[in-house]
Amino acid sequence: MVIMEEAYNYLLNDLKIKYGDSVVAAVSGGPDSMALLSLLIRLKKALDIEVVCAHVNHNTGRPGQIKEQQFVEKFCRNNGVVFETMIIEDYGDDNFHNEAHTKRYNYFHKLVKQYNAKYLFTAHHGDDLMETILMRIVRGSTLRGYSGFSQVVNKGDYKIVRPLINLTKEEILEYNRKNKIPYAIDTSNQKDLYTRNRYRKYIVPEFKKEDKNVHNKFYKFSKTLIEYNNYIDKEVSKKIKSIYSNAVLDIDKFLKEEKVIQMKIIYSILESIYQDDLMLITDRHAEILYDVLHSTRANVKVHLPNNVQAIKSYNTLVLAPLKQTKKEYEIELIKFINLPNGKNIEVVDKSNATDNFICRLSKDEIKLPLHVRSRREGDKMNVKGMIGSKKINDIFIDSKIPMQEREIWPVVVDSNENIVWLPGLKKSKFDKQKDENYDIILKYY
Repeated sequence: MVIMEEAYNYLLNDLKIKYGDSVVAAVSGGPDSMALLSLLIRLKKALDIEVVCAHVNHNTGRPGQIKEQQFVEKFCRNNGVVFETMIIEDYGDDNFHNEAHTKRYNYFHKLVKQYNAKYLFTAHHGDDLMETILMRIVRGSTLRGYSGFSQVVNKGDYKIVRPLINLTKEEILEYNRKNKIPYAIDTSNQKDLYTRNRYRKYIVPEFKKEDKNVHNKFYKFSKTLIEYNNYIDKEVSKKIKSIYSNAVLDIDKFLKEEKVIQMKIIYSILESIYQDDLMLITDRHAEILYDVLHSTRANVKVHLPNNVQAIKSYNTLVLAPLKQTKKEYEIELIKFINLPNGKNIEVVDKSNATDNFICRLSKDEIKLPLHVRSRREGDKMNVKGMIGSKKINDIFIDSKIPMQEREIWPVVVDSNENIVWLPGLKKSKFDKQKDENYDIILKYY
């Protein structure tokens, strides 16, 4: 295939890999990573380089994971490739995909250092880029986030390279068929439970019906956004040092800039804090910070993903890790909150849902602002449809909520400490029916 040969020539000629160099490749055992590994084996034969295969067993309980590991190990052994693997032993309370991503790349970084490698290769292709861009457009992101991912990312001592970025999934599968390259199939990639799978199965194919080479248009779109982002970054870098220094933002200086520069400063700060975890950030977070910085209130605190707290105090804003005692927290609910349990609560304009993941409130019956906090000893709620109150702990027991989840389960209260909602579990007497009068709708997801 001509386009696969272009990918090989890119590896051979453009990257300036020399005889005896070491490279690391992330290999799951699926069709994409096995195609990448086959190209690197060709390169190994041409330049006598050391190819290190980095395989991660995500240990999610999915059948076949050990067999996939053994399959990749055997393939490497038969082709003179160094095989390295790790098993993710446990996961915390964070978003699973984000935590798995972080653990993977920490492991890859360790191997790059261990083998003194110049490159870390991943098998991301054109369809992956389309999916990422579309997901971030729908979810909201930063300018750099909307670009998806780059073909080359300079990490200082090494580079992350995605040589298959111009190929489609079908082209990779065809290459594997013609060259009899074996691979494993991850059945979880077919489940509609995961957002990316839905984009892959239903949305991307519709774009391809319009233009079979649409992935190239997305790649061009991505590169254009990156170029514009880099230019704006240069302009912002001239100003940001005097506005944001040592994690402290000077609000008076910030407010003198045009809105486009203000927003880019906010995005730049978020990008510097979250880096590889940028997927956690949406445009909602940037808008919340923008509103806080323009607020007339002297002191404001807001909670951001990964336990980062933004604290406004008069003319300064500080972004710092949230200090928690025994997993206790309390967050003012403005528009949107990313919670310590990985879930979100958002103020929405409308919803047809009537389950426990939606709460409708009337401002006339509660005292604003609302807060979301962890449970406290003696917490009670007037449950909707019940006479009297019920202990929050009893609701947890009735709902069979594990003890470790109870510690960080969100409790929504008004400023009089009335519990107005136990998201996902129970509604209070303050909740309104769809046909009643209400002016606040909260969504838990």
